[in-house]
Amino acid sequence: MTTNAAADEPQPRPRRRRPPAGAAVLREDVTEAIRAAVFGELAAVGYARMSIEGIARRAGVGKTAVYRRWRSKLHLVLDIVSALAVQGLPAPDTGSLEGDLRLLYEVTSRALRHPVASQIIPDLQAEAARNPDIAEALQKTLREGQDGVASSILAAAKERGELSPSLDSDLALDLISGPLYWRSVVVRGPKPPKGYLGALARATAEALKAL
Repeated sequence: MTTNAAADEPQPRPRRRRPPAGAAVLREDVTEAIRAAVFGELAAVGYARMSIEGIARRAGVGKTAVYRRWRSKLHLVLDIVSALAVQGLPAPDTGSLEGDLRLLYEVTSRALRHPVASQIIPDLQAEAARNPDIAEALQKTLREGQDGVASSILAAAKERGELSPSLDSDLALDLISGPLYWRSVVVRGPKPPKGYLGALARATAEALKAL
């Protein structure tokens, strides 16, 4: 009786297939370097003159690293601007409507006075007038982040009985966000004088209670 000796020998295990090089996970540190470079380029040259080459050079990476993540500078800026909208601001919890508004105004005022933000936002507003995609993303950033925090302030004030349960939310949100945004972004006035933010918080709180 003949036997097949080869059948008794241990068979080699199949090798695991490595994922193709193109499926490699994108390095987060490189992504963050590119994001930071975008803000730097926007502040330095503006959206119209910004280029993928300039972003890559500032980030210390090749153009390929940028294009692997975003297919154009428009998509890159829209992605970053849209991401800012969901970050929001810390929700104040001082125990009073006026106190919450004052803290919100202090944080927002500092953010809007930041040198990079003070250059980027007006530039993107100018581009938004010509590009509806940028207009939509910019509105999302400027409104949703602020409105999310302001809505939580209004909800807490209603629970404490400081505001009417039937308060017009849209009117209230415009009243909260409008004055400081107008002064800092539209008019681009000087730093608010001492006591201004406190007075604004008191006036806004009283106005909201009267609605």
